[in-house]
Amino acid sequence: MSTQKKPSRPEKITTQTVVEMKQRGDKISMLTAYDYTMAGIMDAAGVEVILVGDSASNVMAGYDTTVPMTLDHMIYHTSCVVRAVDRALVIGDLPFMSYQVTAKEALISAGRMMKEAGAHAIKLEGGKSVSSTVKRIVDAGIPVMGHLGLTPQSIYKFGTYKVRAKEEQEAKELVEDAKALEDAGAFSIVLEKIPSDLAKKVTESLSIPTIGIGAGPHCDGQVLVIHDMLGLNKDFSPRFLRRYEDLHSKMTDAVSHYISDVKSGDFPNENEQYN
Repeated sequence: MSTQKKPSRPEKITTQTVVEMKQRGDKISMLTAYDYTMAGIMDAAGVEVILVGDSASNVMAGYDTTVPMTLDHMIYHTSCVVRAVDRALVIGDLPFMSYQVTAKEALISAGRMMKEAGAHAIKLEGGKSVSSTVKRIVDAGIPVMGHLGLTPQSIYKFGTYKVRAKEEQEAKELVEDAKALEDAGAFSIVLEKIPSDLAKKVTESLSIPTIGIGAGPHCDGQVLVIHDMLGLNKDFSPRFLRRYEDLHSKMTDAVSHYISDVKSGDFPNENEQYN
């Protein structure tokens, strides 16, 4: 009889896990992913949360904004990511106009994201204006992450990607929005491109975790777009972005080397062919 132990599965990250991390003071790492291969690498590396963001519109499809993404697009990308993941919490973005019209439509969209894509939670933008929608979705058993501050789906309303909530009134409304999302049942909130002091105030006022992007160090966690963080995207350089690698240059060099080897006849060599 074999006494060999089966390899233990990694402990699954859940929405409750990230709430408990806030309570313990443990920082939460979150990155975006849009495909199977990249998601598998990130999950193996130990990231707690993977966001399948509608930023796929920019980095995967080449659009200028996130507005063109459809629910079917997001379901496809999310399903690719979910199949690669053993441990991380996978959150799927609800895209523009998939939840803003009615709470019923939002619930149907969220349900499709969970059933067809296998997402563990969904994310949507907005505060008090969507709080009743958030409650409807949460009451149906679907975890919701909120998103305040710079909300890219509203770019045509604001007309700029500049820092939000610098003025006193907008800052006050953001604090109220965060509380409304918490009261509606959201398990976490992304704070994008707001003053650090305001992010600190919001974070300390909530029992649910905040995830910052361009919101300073006081949030309970941080998120970056993987293509930006790895230096695949050379054209986007906001102050909050730290590039951990320059894969754009490395991949360009690798492709150039391949082309050279093909042209010279060096590839394939004797060890790279069948007899």
